[in-house]
Amino acid sequence: MLKEIRPAIVLLLGLTLITGLAYPLAMTGIAGAIFPSQSSGSMIERDGTVIGSALIGQEFKSDRYFHGRPSATTGPDPDDSSKSVPAPYNAANSMGSNLGPTSQALADRIRGDVEKLKEEGAGTVPPIDLVTASASGLDPHISPEAALFQVQRVAKARNMPEAALRQLVNDNIQGRLLGILGEPRVNVLALNLALDRAVR
Repeated sequence: MLKEIRPAIVLLLGLTLITGLAYPLAMTGIAGAIFPSQSSGSMIERDGTVIGSALIGQEFKSDRYFHGRPSATTGPDPDDSSKSVPAPYNAANSMGSNLGPTSQALADRIRGDVEKLKEEGAGTVPPIDLVTASASGLDPHISPEAALFQVQRVAKARNMPEAALRQLVNDNIQGRLLGILGEPRVNVLALNLALDRAVR
């Protein structure tokens, strides 16, 4: 019986070492050598300090900055660990809200966001991505239309000409991957960093 079982055990151990250890280590090493920035999380630095990742959004509340999409991620309530509280762009808890089209809470939240954004945009209807969360809750991008919609507010808060801000947005638009995949987009963190550099 041992004669029949031994090849199975040897094969199991061999494949475990190859596919569970050697292959992942080799791929990690190759990725680190070929794509060092991407393999370490696409970190963004300012003055030698990591301030975020190009892959994960951040919450900006000040009128002086462009805002990203709403985020439905949550975190533990510090007062009651059995409950959760909103924690925008919480990478440890990537998720959507699970609120569907018949949810009154979702409809009320969207209606409130639309009205607030209409006030900022001189009555114009905001782009849909400024009032809807992504499935992961971590999306760092908005559409060029969503960025341009915010120009008036940011220009007023920073006392800057709107034309200069529109140009800054246009300079930070990322095109489709390979010219055909995805949609044009703007990374909100990169745009806000460019905005800070422009007004130094």
